[in-house]
Amino acid sequence: MSILEVKGVNVGYGNLQVLWDVNMKIEEGRLVALLGANGAGKTTLLNTITGMLKPISGEVSFNGERIDHLPPDKIIERGLSYLPEGGSLFPDMSIKENLEMGAYHHKFWSGRKAGLERVYELFPVLRERKRQLAKTMSGGERQMLAMGRALMSGPSLCLFDELSYGLSPKIVQAVFKIVRQLHDEGITVFLVEQNVRQTLKIADYAYVIENGRIVKEGEGAALLEDDYVRQAYLGV
Repeated sequence: MSILEVKGVNVGYGNLQVLWDVNMKIEEGRLVALLGANGAGKTTLLNTITGMLKPISGEVSFNGERIDHLPPDKIIERGLSYLPEGGSLFPDMSIKENLEMGAYHHKFWSGRKAGLERVYELFPVLRERKRQLAKTMSGGERQMLAMGRALMSGPSLCLFDELSYGLSPKIVQAVFKIVRQLHDEGITVFLVEQNVRQTLKIADYAYVIENGRIVKEGEGAALLEDDYVRQAYLGV
């Protein structure tokens, strides 16, 4: 069953069209990736799915319900969580306060204590430093905090934008391991990344976007061996 479906979506900013007839599906329980270079349209698609942009035409459906006309808060209510590039943390708030912001909506607030426990189990360092200000954390710790905050609403679908950006190779490995763990626990993940090799190693299915158009799709392992992907994105 498709948890998210994008049909014939066209999106633009004023007179500039950015996405062209984008079609994709995310099946429940799968880890699906969207790959592409800077400026390819990846974040624009995420902003459209989450209601921050309205398509010129086309449809976005979540759990069988059209959501392309809904504001972001109503989309989040339905069980979708979005971690933007850079995490968008509150630097002068503590780790615990940042996490609680992930459950700020009245629908999720009553479950925040259980949410905190779950996040602390995934990221023990956050429990140890829960009173520490976010601005004093390392890059890898901030990314863990941002991921934890995205999980506080108990989402059925997580959208992660450029998790590996600016992180050391060692921390990237740790972050991807956590993504795999979330997937193993049954959370559906949509991972938008430039780190093609690492992403295809863990993705069940992937799409490649160039200049606002989907140009390739397939199982992650198959795309890792695809000649076009290897030449264009892996330097092989």
